[in-house]
Amino acid sequence: MFNALSAMGGAGQVDRTVSSNTNTGIYCSFIVFGIIGGAIVNLLGIRWTICVSGLTYALNSSSYIYYNHTRDGTFSVATGPVLGIGAGILWSAQGMVMMAYPLEHQKGRFISVFWVIFNLGGVIGGIVPFVINYKQGKGSDAIPLPDSCYIVFVGLQAAGALCALLLSPPTRVVRSDGSHVVIDALRYTNVRHETMELCKLFANPWILLLAPMSLGSNFFYSYQYGPYNGALFTLRTRGLNSMLYWASQMVMAYIVSLLHDRESLSRKKRGIISLTVLAVVTNVMWGLTLAVQLRYTRGPDDTHPSSDYPGGLIDFTESSRAAGPMLLYCFMGAVDAHYQSFAYWLIGTMTNDPQMLARYAGFYKGIQSLGAVVAWQLDAQKVALMAQLVVNWVLFNLVLPFTFFVAWRIKAHSYDCMDMAPDVDDWLVDATDNSNKLDNLRRASVYEI
Repeated sequence: MFNALSAMGGAGQVDRTVSSNTNTGIYCSFIVFGIIGGAIVNLLGIRWTICVSGLTYALNSSSYIYYNHTRDGTFSVATGPVLGIGAGILWSAQGMVMMAYPLEHQKGRFISVFWVIFNLGGVIGGIVPFVINYKQGKGSDAIPLPDSCYIVFVGLQAAGALCALLLSPPTRVVRSDGSHVVIDALRYTNVRHETMELCKLFANPWILLLAPMSLGSNFFYSYQYGPYNGALFTLRTRGLNSMLYWASQMVMAYIVSLLHDRESLSRKKRGIISLTVLAVVTNVMWGLTLAVQLRYTRGPDDTHPSSDYPGGLIDFTESSRAAGPMLLYCFMGAVDAHYQSFAYWLIGTMTNDPQMLARYAGFYKGIQSLGAVVAWQLDAQKVALMAQLVVNWVLFNLVLPFTFFVAWRIKAHSYDCMDMAPDVDDWLVDATDNSNKLDNLRRASVYEI
């Protein structure tokens, strides 16, 4: 739902300044709590952490109701860091569930299932403003999203957060082959151990090599949501675009999962093929976007009621003008789904240990947020739209060599425990006294360590 609101450009407002500054606050705190989010989830569990974190999204959406009536963005901007804290913890928990619960040959499928559910919220969120603002004529000036729309968003976000209380804890989850997601002996952790493991992340060469990909993984959102969707289309068409953007992600996530889980190919080949396709389609996407960007320099704001795109703001009823730009926005969504699915799948090839994956997911989201801070400030400071496009395009191609190197080193199998606690020797000795635990150890390939 947050993505649907963001994808409309300016969180549904005409002037994107407040939204961009709010997003800067979100991602500033997201940097910190993304990195430490895995430790928090490991210590406190997934149900209450996801529930409380999810409510921060509802708080952020409600702030725009206040803004509609006062035109004072203080409350909205203040909710940004709060949402960043919640998002960092929530995404760490989500990443752990998505990458640790499946068997190795099911990780692509689990990622796609999550991505479909995740983007279903975006589709529903796109329908809401489209329906509510449908009567807005194609010749109308840009207007902000009404209170009724924000109220629907708040209600859906709060309900979704409360649903997290129905989740089973990882210790009770059993995979389809009978193996446990969390081995009994690995359930315990403490603050000291989590702190040490977080410090190790900054010395892990594979995680550091993925940092450029993490940095660029949300960088393009600010351009696509604001300078593209927010600047080119009428309000109702922005809602329709948002719906189609997330729907295209659902389709692409499923398609990519078929490649990522194709057992007839080695994991290394799957990774290289997926990344090569991603490199090609992303460069095609930015090339097409450049062709559109050359036709305008600004969108509507408080001083300009419309865009300087030829013919003004585009409405979906103008088929000859709308078809190309709207299809390109769908293409952007599909490329994003490929990028994110590949990133999570690649991280998932590093280990099957849920505690480690919670930390890896949090680190990925933390570095991702660092890039997002920069990107949203580019828009908030009203950097030329063409310059924002060029920065995005160049950044993506700078990321490729690092990511290709990691993909080239993908191993045939992951192990459940890549980094063990300091008292691992005592644990292994105790485990040998119990044949059932020994069987679990062999199954998890811990004997390789």
